[in-house]
Amino acid sequence: MAISSDINIKNKRASYEYHLLDKYVAGIRLLGTEIKSIREGKATINDSFCNFFDDGLYLRNMHIAEYSHGSFYNHEAKRDRQLLLTKKELKKLRLKGEEKGFTIVPLRIFISGRGFAKVEIALAQGKKDFDKRDTIKEREGKRELDRVLKR
Repeated sequence: MAISSDINIKNKRASYEYHLLDKYVAGIRLLGTEIKSIREGKATINDSFCNFFDDGLYLRNMHIAEYSHGSFYNHEAKRDRQLLLTKKELKKLRLKGEEKGFTIVPLRIFISGRGFAKVEIALAQGKKDFDKRDTIKEREGKRELDRVLKR
């Protein structure tokens, strides 16, 4: 039985702030009330990032609102959550992430077909100011072209 879900929480600033190089899909180790809040769509990843600690890759600064029907078993809103990746992927990300100028950012959170919460992360390199201006110009040009074609 496949669970259909339209939960798709995006980090819209990531593509503006960074050049996205490699993308990965990782599972998240969550508590029971956290997954219920994500299914309600009450999570944000705009300011979050990934860091390596001794036992794995962690998603930091991700805000998941407390579950509305939770009691004293509710979770902390901003806690570190472990990402579940293969050893090969973790090794590759650790090597590239330690280089200067690279970081690991989350792009979106979604619910898989089996009902598990997944996060799409990317190895990214920060953009300079002139790169950001180019991005804005391309986006405005595309909008203008769409307006002309619509008429």
